Amino acid sequence: MSSVEKAYKNLTFLNSPEARTIRILCEYEEPKQRFEKAGVENTIVLFGSARTLSNEEATGLLATAEESGDADAIADAQRKVRHSQFYEDARELSKRITEWSMERSGADYLICTGGGPGIMEAGNRGAAEVPGGRSVGLGISLPFEEDLNPYVTDGLDFEFHYFFTRKYWFMYLAKALVVCPGGFGTLDEFAELLTLVQTQKIKKPVPIVLFGKQYWQDILNIEKMVEWGTISAKDLDLFFYTDSVDEAFAHLTTALEQDEGGR
Repeated sequence: MSSVEKAYKNLTFLNSPEARTIRILCEYEEPKQRFEKAGVENTIVLFGSARTLSNEEATGLLATAEESGDADAIADAQRKVRHSQFYEDARELSKRITEWSMERSGADYLICTGGGPGIMEAGNRGAAEVPGGRSVGLGISLPFEEDLNPYVTDGLDFEFHYFFTRKYWFMYLAKALVVCPGGFGTLDEFAELLTLVQTQKIKKPVPIVLFGKQYWQDILNIEKMVEWGTISAKDLDLFFYTDSVDEAFAHLTTALEQDEGGR
């Protein structure tokens, strides 16, 4: 039997720049196979800051800061407590969407996040709080984030090297998008999906909820783009602002059920 190593077992080659296209194909084909095996066809993608803490964690930090008497630490902890409401809202919305999906006879919709901490954890956690609830975590290898959060469903936990293959899987299965307050990554992912919908590269209806109305209006001020003529007034109808879990749930489920009825 030959002792010569086969090319597809040569890790030195597979990790080399010359094999980059092979690695890219792996990040397409391997998730595709797993999604098909698990019967995952529809997701509701939830984006938001990895820095957002649960209310329990945030209030614990505040108590510690107040004991220390450090004014800067107290101010930072107070900001974290205020922001923790988005964690709790994302958790509740994900739980309600998962319950809704499992109780109905139509298509299944799984919550899908980036698999990390913060808002991503809240989304997977809410789904996991429903008996039998499943959710997806599309992780990315970063130097400042370690393992996926513990609430991602086994078998639906992914770790990507390339941002663009990860974003492909975010977009390809997405039937709706919830965007909670976040940073550059959240803006990037929101803008990409919005561009695909606006240019009709994605032809399916994709309801988009911008959760945290004041935050997003402060950060984006998209209405000014209409005034400057860089987008059309009708483009403002591509997303829905709200601060309410009830409103977000109603907007998403109504749109998804209408889309199913029109197929």
